Amino acid sequence: MRRSLAALASAAVLAAGAVPAATASTTATATTATSPAAASPIPEGPGRGWVPAYVGGPATPRALAGRPVPANPYLGPVGTSSMHADSYASDTYPFGGPLGRNPRVQNEAKGGGLLPGLCSTETFARKSGLMVAQCTRGQDFMLRLIDPKTLKDLATYELPPRPSTVQAVFSGSLDKVFTDTSGGAYLYLDPQDRVVLADSAFHVRRFSHGKGADGAWRFTVTDDWDLSGTLPHDCATWTNPWPKGECDPITAVGPDWGGLIWWVTRNGRLGTLDPETGTVRSTRLPNEAIQNSFAAAENGVSIVSDHALYQMRARTDGTPEVVWRQPYDRGSGRKPGQIDQGSGTTPTFFGDGYVAITDNADDRMNVIVRRRADGSLVCRIPVFGSGASATDNSLIGYGRSLFVENNYGYRNFFELPPGGSSVGGVSRIDVEPGGKGCRTVWTSPERSPSTVAKVSVASGLLYLYTKEPRKDLIDAWYLTAVDVHTGRTAYKVLTGTGKWFDNNWAPITLGPDGTAYVGVIGGLVAVRDRG
Repeated sequence: MRRSLAALASAAVLAAGAVPAATASTTATATTATSPAAASPIPEGPGRGWVPAYVGGPATPRALAGRPVPANPYLGPVGTSSMHADSYASDTYPFGGPLGRNPRVQNEAKGGGLLPGLCSTETFARKSGLMVAQCTRGQDFMLRLIDPKTLKDLATYELPPRPSTVQAVFSGSLDKVFTDTSGGAYLYLDPQDRVVLADSAFHVRRFSHGKGADGAWRFTVTDDWDLSGTLPHDCATWTNPWPKGECDPITAVGPDWGGLIWWVTRNGRLGTLDPETGTVRSTRLPNEAIQNSFAAAENGVSIVSDHALYQMRARTDGTPEVVWRQPYDRGSGRKPGQIDQGSGTTPTFFGDGYVAITDNADDRMNVIVRRRADGSLVCRIPVFGSGASATDNSLIGYGRSLFVENNYGYRNFFELPPGGSSVGGVSRIDVEPGGKGCRTVWTSPERSPSTVAKVSVASGLLYLYTKEPRKDLIDAWYLTAVDVHTGRTAYKVLTGTGKWFDNNWAPITLGPDGTAYVGVIGGLVAVRDRG
């Protein structure tokens, strides 16, 4: 099996002509498209005619109760500017999603040849009305400027490759790629529609986009901060695949409510960047790792490591300091359904000053809610079945409600067998009035193997990307809408069949016009109402 994995990884790299003669460059090249290319649909797998294209019926919108998520002044509009929708990482949208009224499914391949083209993050620029996305093309990472109606690329910008690609080829383990969350997926848009990301070459960059004199759209680097002087960067390259030093790329970036850009790395380093002066301040969580993004509220930043949940803030000089630290049960090992041993959730701020994560307890995973002011425990409530619970996706939080999905059994698209799925289950957990404990409101049997699920507050629908196990080995993938009030499935829309429609940990994203987008191995899928 190790040899076949190595062959697959090597084939992908060589097919793209990506074996360089030197180390990865710290610069990237912008490319533009003056007109959209011809339609390039995602290849369909077998069995489409044997599975239903639509199940259920149109939903009647009924809003979820709660106060609106406040807007971080250094982030774009709520619901449009980051993977987790807002600074609170609520994964909710104030606008509606598709109700299942005569839905139209559209897709666009983003790879090349037989290479995958997964889109990990989609954001929406207010002024241009275009989508700014981070996608792959084989092993390459790219910024894409996309027409949200046609899904066509208007401009692209190639980002530096990740060292984990080199490691995967030389070690024969694709798990090194599938467990690497660096490279720019956790990006965000600021109020000026500039995208901010950290690439694999240890640079934090800020990009604008616009039309040039020739009428072509393009990305332009407006700011570039090199953090290689702060972080260890002896990383694997094609000419030196086994470096002796440490390589610790940046996983995620995001702004606090004072304008500092916070960043975290896998090996437990974190810090701030002052975009006005370029000053970088940092600290480290000793012997701890960080695999997830983080949340920012008015009074601080919440970060989860593979050992503990932290509330942090910046000192006067910008250095991060710990306000409180609360350890959790990290279990005895990595479960099938998580990319490391620890919480798989980005912290979520919600309700009356709460913050929530899940732990990694061996028997049953727990949803943990704490007060963000002092870290005191509100509840620890077990979810899903004994010996079969895990999640590697952010909790959804709004009002007093949390939504959690069970990813147990899913590792990556390559290892999921034909007709296979995860154990499944999605639960709604509510904090009791006054913060006096929590209760499970409902549990749905829907199987959402690996998506970052989302809620439309206006529609009152929870959107999942589901797949049921089938003895006929057909891989049928559905955008599924669940009523947040009752837990009943409203409708399911078939997006496609086969491996290319596996989302492999990519999120569902709702657009301001009510379209639901899903990044899949083959590219990008859109589902929108037609009536």
